[in-house]
Parts: sequence; structure tokens; C-alpha cells
Amino acid sequence: MFRSLRRALCAAAVALLLPLGAGVQSAGAVGASVGASVGASAGPSAGAPVVASVGASVGASATAEAGAGYWHTSGRQILDAAGQPVRIAGINWFGFETGNHVVHGLWARDYKSMLDQMRSLGYNTLRLPFSDDILKPGTMPDSINFADGKNADLQGLTSLQVMDRIVAYAGQAGLKIVLDRHRPDAGGQSALWYTASVPESTWIANLKALASRYAGNPTVVGIDLHNEPHDPACWGCGDTTRDWRLAAQRAGNAVLSANPQLLIMVEGVQSYDGVSGWWGGNLMGVAQYPVQLDVPNRLVYSAHDYATSVARQPWFDDPSFPDNMPGVWDRYWGYIFKQNIAPVWLGEFGTTLQPAVDQKWLAALVTYLRSTSAYGADSFHWTFWSWNPNSGDTGGILKDDWQTVDTVKNGYLASIKAPGFPGGGGGDPDPDPDPGEGTAACSASYTVSSDWGGGFNAEVKVTNTGTTPLSSWKATWTWGASQRVTSMWNATYTQTGATVTASNAVHNGAVPAGGSASFGFGGAPGGGGVPTVTCSAT
Repeated sequence: MFRSLRRALCAAAVALLLPLGAGVQSAGAVGASVGASVGASAGPSAGAPVVASVGASVGASATAEAGAGYWHTSGRQILDAAGQPVRIAGINWFGFETGNHVVHGLWARDYKSMLDQMRSLGYNTLRLPFSDDILKPGTMPDSINFADGKNADLQGLTSLQVMDRIVAYAGQAGLKIVLDRHRPDAGGQSALWYTASVPESTWIANLKALASRYAGNPTVVGIDLHNEPHDPACWGCGDTTRDWRLAAQRAGNAVLSANPQLLIMVEGVQSYDGVSGWWGGNLMGVAQYPVQLDVPNRLVYSAHDYATSVARQPWFDDPSFPDNMPGVWDRYWGYIFKQNIAPVWLGEFGTTLQPAVDQKWLAALVTYLRSTSAYGADSFHWTFWSWNPNSGDTGGILKDDWQTVDTVKNGYLASIKAPGFPGGGGGDPDPDPDPGEGTAACSASYTVSSDWGGGFNAEVKVTNTGTTPLSSWKATWTWGASQRVTSMWNATYTQTGATVTASNAVHNGAVPAGGSASFGFGGAPGGGGVPTVTCSAT
């Protein structure tokens, strides 16, 4: 792991300012020296149509608000439950993977105020690092301030229960979440996905447990299987003790067996075919050895990329810098997007922005990721590192007071930010629901997303208004004219005359108290009014 003098001094200085147990986190993306020169690669031309704006899908559903429900992939794009393209434009908030066993900064602020601030700044997704330690029974968070009513609803909760609260409020605020298995334990990053104390079986069991815990809650749209595999991890070598590609397939399929609606985020490695780079940032092996999952349209490849404040890579000293950088990115991970193989998510990138070279790097990278105004959701996805100011080698969007925004750093990201998602979903899951307690009840709302005269698209949102989780539901309405359903997704239906009854699909019947699920359909002809929809728990 590279550790610059700047990073060491910064870590030492910040550590003095933090409460007991609130350690300094590094970027988590540290490279090794590159084993082969990186040449510019022209890269194939873009293979997918340009989308004019985020949420504007091809066809009649263009006016609907994008992002609802679970997501899936199509070529290089991520689509929502209604088939509309979405762009992940988010932020990393670390801490669950450290000895605090909870996101950092709660010693200074209420968690809800920070989630609200993220949303107000234009971030729409939260990458939430964690270690397997938080899944151990009784693991409690450290360094949470409860004074003056701060974090009042977190008192007495385990780390995992605090995560539940963050997921619930993020969903209400319109933020999506990707859970990031960052480390096997709070002690530090591991090269491989397992260690002597955390075997592969534990890794997979814990991933499945989280997938099951949030099943039916589409606030959690994906899981990043393991952060930054690096040497001796390999890609496609066939050695099951080191081949990250094979391990990702095993874990990804296990997660999908628990919740087939999740996106599976697979990072790269450090070295492939003699070429080395950032930890987790080398996806060159995908061209010959793609990840193969049992459920189609769930795979997203993820890379990490950093500036000189983390480590000095050879391409920063190329005489043509920064013009050489698109060729570097094309070679390591950008080709996957450009060849329409799969979506690519830059899960981490960051810098202190102190050296001029870092400023040029970030400006070039933002351009490479494609502006939202020009390309919409037909773009690279990203989550910036980090929200936290106490990342020793990058700093964060917040300054050291955990309140003030670094407007210069935040400003660099303005052109690649994207619209947020519908809020109100997610609810407040009960980690240990008792089916014998509470009342099962639900309500439903009906929204016409587009109407072109000869037909229309609509969405129905089912909300659990009771005090106990739903295991299944159905929604019923009667049109006042001659409309008929022509197709439906995320539900099954029957229609008798003007009356339609829609029942949940297998994957979205379970809805936690306060949570919601959605389904969409097409109908004909258009021009009808909005009917009253009744909902019942079944």
C-alpha cells in the first residue's frame, strides 16, 4: 500500500481531532507500480444510443420519474423497474468498516441531516462500506453523539440496526444505496476476499444475509462484493484460491439466490497479463473472461481510480498528460462501456486537489465520465470518495467541521451529477419481525407516466401502511372507459370488463412496514382518467 508523506501527516493531524475510536480512513484505493507501459487506446466507438436527459427513455414512458423499484441492466445502461435509464451519481460515506462500526461523523451531526445534505447537493446514491464485523451478534456502534436530540432514534441499537435506520431514511429522502463489503474485519483491507479468520463461507453467508435482510426494499439496489482485490488476486487464472472472477461468480450467484433483483457490482484486480494499476481498478480480463451470473442483466463492473495524493502512477509523468488519460482509462475499464458489454461504475475516485496535476486529472476524468446534459444516463456511473473529511489521502466533500461543503471539489462534479430518485420508499425495517404482531394493511397510488392517445403507460405504487411486514398484496381498480392492460411488469394481473386486479410478483411481495413496491403497465387506448385503486394484504 502506497502511503505518501502527505497522507501520513494528514492522518496523524486528523486523528488528534477525532473522538476515541474515530480513526482516519484512507482512500482504500492504493495502487502498485505499473508493470507495463500504458499506451493510448483509441477504443471502439460508442455502441448505444445517446439519451437526451436522465430519466428520458426511448418511447412513451419518457415523462415518468426515473429510478423507482429495483434496477437491472441492458447493455451498458442501468434501467429502473419501468425500463427507464438511470445514472448513479453518488458519494461514499465510510465508517461501518472501521473500529467505530458505524458511519463517521455522527459524533458531530445527526445522520438524517447529513443524508438530507447529500440529497440537496445533487448526489442520488450512497455507497456504504462495511466489514463483516458488523454482522457479528451484538456489535455496537461507537462515537455517536446523542446530545441535543441528535441521533435520538439510534440509541441502544446495534450497528446493523443503525444501518437499517440509514437505509430507511435514505429511501424516504430519495437516495439509493449500494452496500460495499469493504473489509473482512475492521483491522484493514485484505488482498483477497477471505482471510484466515474470515473464510469464504463466512463472506458468502454474510452477503446472503444482507441480501435477505433488505429484500423487498429497493432502496438497496446492489452489493459491491469485495473492495479492491489486489495481488495476489488474479482474473481468469483458474486458481480458485486467487481467481477473483470465479469468486465473484460464486458470491454473486449466492446473493442472487437470496434476492434476484439486486445488482451485483464486481470490481477489478490490480494486475492482469503483466499490467498493474490501482487496486480493484484493472478490468482488462473482462474481455476474455467475463463474469457469468445465473440471473441475467444484473452485472455491473466497478473500477477505482485516484490522483497523486494517493499514489504516483507512471501516467502522471507522461509528457502528454492529461491528454493520455482517456487512453489509460479505455485500456483498464472504459472499453467495457464503449463496447456495450456492461455498465461501468467508478465506485471510488478522489483527491485532495492540492497539486495542480490532481486538478488536471479530476477535470479530465469528469469529462471522460460524460456530462449528464449531453449524454443523460448513457454514461459511466460513479460514487465519489468521499463524503468524510477524515480520509487522510483525499479529504472529502465536507470540511473538517462536518458541516461546511468544499465548494471547489464539489463544483468539479457538477456536470456529471444526475437527478435524484422518487422518495418515500424503504420504510423502517424490523430486523426481527414477529408475524404474529401488528396489523397488515396497504394503500396504492396510480400515476400515468405517459399518454399518447392510442395508448398509455402507468405505475402503481403499493405502500405498507400497517405495522407488520406484508408477505403478498394485490391492487384493484376499475376504469371508467374501455381501457385494457396490454402488458404489465413486476406484477401479474387479471382483467374482467373494466376491473383489473394486479398481484405481486415473486420478488416484490415482501414489503416492510412503511416500505413500498411498484409495478408498471401499458394500456390502450389512452385518454382515460385516473381510477381509485384499492390495496389489500393477501
